[in-house]
Amino acid sequence: MLAPLLNRSKFALALVVSTGLSAGMMSAQAQAQVKVPDLLSYSGNIQQAVSQPASVVPTQPIVGQGTEWEDTFDEGVSSLEQIDFVAPIISKQTTQYMIDAILDYERIALNGGWPEVSTKKVLRIGMRAPAIAALRQRLIVSGDMAQQAGVSEVFDSYVDSAVRRFQLRHGLTPDGVVGRATVIAMNVPVEVRLQQLRTNLERVSALAENVTDTYVNVNIPAARIEVVENGRVRSRHTAVVGKQDRQSPILSSAIYEVNFNPYWTVPVSIIRKDLIPKMQKDPQYLAKNNIHIYDWYGKEKQWQEIDWTTDEATQYRFTQDPGEGNSMGSIRINFNNTHQVYLHDTPEQSLFGEGYRFHSSGCVRVQNVRELVTWLLGSTTPDWTRSRVDAAINSGERTDVKMKSRVPLHMSYVTAWALSDGMVHFRDDIYDKDGLYAASADPMAQASAQ
Repeated sequence: MLAPLLNRSKFALALVVSTGLSAGMMSAQAQAQVKVPDLLSYSGNIQQAVSQPASVVPTQPIVGQGTEWEDTFDEGVSSLEQIDFVAPIISKQTTQYMIDAILDYERIALNGGWPEVSTKKVLRIGMRAPAIAALRQRLIVSGDMAQQAGVSEVFDSYVDSAVRRFQLRHGLTPDGVVGRATVIAMNVPVEVRLQQLRTNLERVSALAENVTDTYVNVNIPAARIEVVENGRVRSRHTAVVGKQDRQSPILSSAIYEVNFNPYWTVPVSIIRKDLIPKMQKDPQYLAKNNIHIYDWYGKEKQWQEIDWTTDEATQYRFTQDPGEGNSMGSIRINFNNTHQVYLHDTPEQSLFGEGYRFHSSGCVRVQNVRELVTWLLGSTTPDWTRSRVDAAINSGERTDVKMKSRVPLHMSYVTAWALSDGMVHFRDDIYDKDGLYAASADPMAQASAQ
């Protein structure tokens, strides 16, 4: 019997891993048939699948078992999203949790891995289908569902809670519905997940050796920000980070300034990739968005003076006025870097509600940015309260505030980590930095990885 993956959690009783299941499991031989293109496609497939659900089959109501164990399990899992883990991802504690997770996943691999879930239809609570038996096995092996739940073709409340837990661990919307994105994530072989954990253990260990007790960490693949104070997570913020072709850089720096109601100077890359095409389609685009053109002597130019069929526009400075519609919103947070990126507010708040939050040109958009700024400024200057931050924004005036003490900032790339309760998280390798194909048992894949 495999030791529980969650033996440090208050849910340990309910969430037990078993390796006693063999029927339907993906064998080592089957794992060896995974080819390089399959492994390379996981990242892209999950991204594409997020907005492409499969068809739905008719449902069959399931009668609950009503056992004491069921009540305990459901009560525990229902509060999963409300748990506040105070240990930051970048910490020495996390490295130990990751080592434990690697040992557990190695045991899973030695026992044949987990079964493949094969279905072209959406699975949800109340349904009965052959694929659900494999789904239940898959969830038991990975520790998302207790062995006591058993294996059947019924999608009951046990499976619903376990699927939500799995989705939460993989950065998917925890709705309990097994659609294409969830199936793709479930069918990533355990060897690939092991490789992710090992790769990220090196990353986290290296960063953990150098971080101070107080810092801000932007985890790019998770599109999440952790504010760490005295070695504990003080707050978390949803983020929007760079697209695949306009990646947010991996770096370490320090926050030194906050701009209220900032002007936005359009980077040359955005002038070339976005502004010129928009002006070709609509010559009034600049006027509609309160963007002005200046030469490098500070003289304002008119859009008619520029040849928009060429790159001539890149020779000028484009500045957007503060106010509603400004691409940086009402706040910009500056830190030293050579990439011309920063943290900032945004008028497009709806993007924070998306599961796929890779929309920027490299900068990081921050949800609840006022809370972050209140902490940044208030940590060294007590009179910078939330009400003062709000007043500075509401004034509409450009105000630059230098930090009395700089706060370290890390923009990291962590696609796998483990928490104190034993929950192991994975995120999509959005920038293809993990080398997933290297984990394949296929000799061709191993050769290609070298």
